[in-house]
Formats: sequence, structure tokens, C-alpha cells
Amino acid sequence: MYDLLIKNTKLVRPNQTSVEVADIAISGGEVQRVAPSIPVEEAKEVHDAKGLLAFPGLVDGHMHVGIYSPLAEDAITESKAAAMGGVTSAITYFRTGEYYLNKGGAYKDFYPEVLDISKGKYWVDYAYHLAPINRAHIDEMPMLLNDFGVSSFKIFMFYGGHGLHGKSDQQHNFLKLEGDEKYDFAHFEFIMRKLSEMIEANPQQAPYISLSLHCEVADILNAYTSMVQRDGKLKGLHAYNAARPPHSEGLAVFIASYLAHETSCANINLLHLTSRKALEAALMMRDLFPHINFRREVTIGHLLLDTDEPNGVLAKVNPPIRPRADVEFLWEKVLSGDVDWVVSDHACCSTEMKYNADHPDDIWMAKSGFGGTEYMLSGLHSEGSKRGLSLNRMAELVCWNPAQRYGLLSKGDIAEGYDADIVLFDPNESFVVRAAESESNQGYTPFEGHELTGKVKATFVRGNMVYENGKILGEAMGQYLLRPMEKHNH
Repeated sequence: MYDLLIKNTKLVRPNQTSVEVADIAISGGEVQRVAPSIPVEEAKEVHDAKGLLAFPGLVDGHMHVGIYSPLAEDAITESKAAAMGGVTSAITYFRTGEYYLNKGGAYKDFYPEVLDISKGKYWVDYAYHLAPINRAHIDEMPMLLNDFGVSSFKIFMFYGGHGLHGKSDQQHNFLKLEGDEKYDFAHFEFIMRKLSEMIEANPQQAPYISLSLHCEVADILNAYTSMVQRDGKLKGLHAYNAARPPHSEGLAVFIASYLAHETSCANINLLHLTSRKALEAALMMRDLFPHINFRREVTIGHLLLDTDEPNGVLAKVNPPIRPRADVEFLWEKVLSGDVDWVVSDHACCSTEMKYNADHPDDIWMAKSGFGGTEYMLSGLHSEGSKRGLSLNRMAELVCWNPAQRYGLLSKGDIAEGYDADIVLFDPNESFVVRAAESESNQGYTPFEGHELTGKVKATFVRGNMVYENGKILGEAMGQYLLRPMEKHNH
């Protein structure tokens, strides 16, 4: 007897070219069988999908849970928002320094605290990417891999000389660095050298050990921010776009890629590329250094919003929202297969924190980042289907590709031996985005008022229904994912 049988789905699998009618039989949290007509008598419980699309559970490979609110609260509300969007695996960036837990110190002390706070709070499965901020953290990277299953690390290239929300000369305090320590290109080089050693020392795990980079150069941000502010002609998202120009991203991509070449750091993820210049730079580097396995990421925010977005400062994010021509170029590259995955870069920043109530339209006073994990599949489907993006390709962009890269080997597909992470999706139902309907604690969204076509109707995490028709169900049962994890073969 199967625990659960999901009947009458249209199965959307990655790496396929069509959508087939299928039933999905589940036991012990895993998919046991996928076939056209499995008898209902063979299962304890039956769920009729009534012809809805069944996507694999989404892997949101870029979230920031616990950045602006305490982790203990954020994990609950934002993982519920993830479940609403069909996300079943949330991979969150975390680091020492200001924000997050607001403390420095060694990861051997810091990270167990993160895991302790997280336990029992997530409605979906979760993992963490970590940022080596100081010299001692670099030495801890092998320990984080071997003892805690952390196989992916991050560099914020602009943090050496530019703040999270704008110009800053407080970066030493912000990152809680000791004395003569610097968060600079040399530090990035030494992170890459350590990662290269780890890749060489762990041949089985090697494909899943990677380094991610936020590509913007502080010097350019500082100079252009001063110019744009002095000039005073541009406002809102147009001003922020000009203050962090696309060539700052392009230059950072070049530097990161050359350092990866110099250090033989094989697996590099170029995060949230936002512009023609950034993406063209990334493709030039791919062609220049074919021995480096580059991955290119785009966020749903940068695919749905442009600088004329009426929600204005609510869409402030790093790197910035760009003009429409850049947005269309990103879509071109999504369609041509040059973008590897789409993520949310979800960072729940509450209304009172997001902008200054006395100066609600002042982009410089607003905080950076916003949530959006709950609109990722709907947004990708809504705009992607208009442009000819196939359903199977969507499943690669938000399920399979990030799962493979980040070592979630039992996630990202619906087939025997995979975790029963399944999303039932109505491709024809349209809805207007309203922050009031989200489980997120944010209270607003830059997507407010956007009409999207395609709606998540139900989300299953390891065979447990956690969301259906607008409601979160049951208890928080998300598990911490040690990476790289195994796939179970029956």
C-alpha cells in the first residue's frame, strides 16, 4: 500500500520535451512509482489533481531568511510564503556581521546556533550558503562541508568599500572584522584557493562544491552614487539604476572570473545578473575560460520589474532593477539557455524598515531587498509562456538546475527515488498580486497590482501537503538538508 496517490496530473519534468498524463505514488516521503493509471485501491490516501500540472517542488537557490527580522520569526513566515509559491527547498544566504545574528566570531560557534534557531521553524526543507567574511572563516570551510553539509559559499564583492544600502565608511564594523583584516580582492582570492583545494580533496562531492558571487565593484558604486546624488535630476529606481551602473557588474564579473582562472576554482555561480552588460560579460568569461564551470543566475524580480515600476522605492534591491531593454535581454538569454536558474533573492524587509515614512519616495533612505519567493513560479510561467518558454524548461530553471548544482540530489524531479516534493499548478488561473494575501511578514510587495497567469494550488513536501488553495496546513516539518545529499534508488 502506498501512503498517498496523486491522481490525474499532467507531469512537468525537467530534461523532457513534453508533458504526460500520470499518477504519482508516494511512500515514506519518496516517489515510488509514476505511471498513467495506478489503481486507487493501492493507496491509503488519494488526492485527485483533476488535470492540474504537477511540477517538482521548486528549489529557491537564493533567499535571505533572518536578514531584517530575527531568524526565529522569519523562518516561520517566509517559509510559509515559500510554500505558497511551490518552493519546497529554500537555500538561504547567511553570514556573520551586522544583520542576521548581529555577531562575529567563528562559524564553529556561530553556525550551530543558526541551525538550533532554525529547527522546527521551517514549513519547507532548508539549507544554508555561508559567506567566509574573515581569514579564520576560510580555514573553517572544509569543516563546514564535512561536519555540516555546507557545500556552497558566497562573496559579496562590493562589501569591502560600500554599504548594504548605500555609501558607507563603516564596513569594518559592519562585517565585524579584526584590526588589519580586509574584505577585498585578496580575501576573495584566498577563498577561491581554499575552495579549489576542497574540490580536489573531495572527488565525489566536487561537482556540488561551489562559490557564488554578488558581482558589483565598490569603487564604481561610490563614484556614481556621488555623481547621481550631486546632479539630483534622477529620482527613484532610475536614480538607483544610474548609481549602480551595469558596467560595475560587468567589471566585477571579469575580476571574479580571472581570479577563478588564476586559482583553478572550478565551480563559479554568478548571482542575480541584472543587465545586458552583466550577462554579456558572463558569457564572454564562459568562452574565455572554458575550464571553469560557470552558472548564471537571474531573479524573478529582475524579470518582472523595470525602472518605470509604479511601486517605486519598494523595488529597491542590489543590484538594481534595470530599464526595460535590460529586462528583455534577460528574457532572451533565459530562452536561449544561457541562464541556468531563476531565484527569488527573497529578503523580507518590513514596511516600517523598508522606507522612511517622512520621505517615502527617497530611494537613498530606503533599505535594499524585498520578498518574492511566493511569486516565483507564477511570475516565470506568466511572462515565460508569453515568450515561448516551455513548461519542461521552467522545471529546469526553478527545480532541476539549482538542485543539481547545490547538491540536493533527491530534489528537482518527479521520478522514482526522488523526494515527493510536488506542486500542483493551474496554468490558466490568473490573479492580481496582493501583499495582503501573502503569508510573508513583509506587508507590501513591489509586485502589488501585477496580474500573473498561473497559480499554485497545492504544495507537498516529502508527500505531506503543506499548502492548498490559499491556506498553510499542518505543522512546520521542513528538514535541514545536508549537502551533497543522496538520491534513493528503489
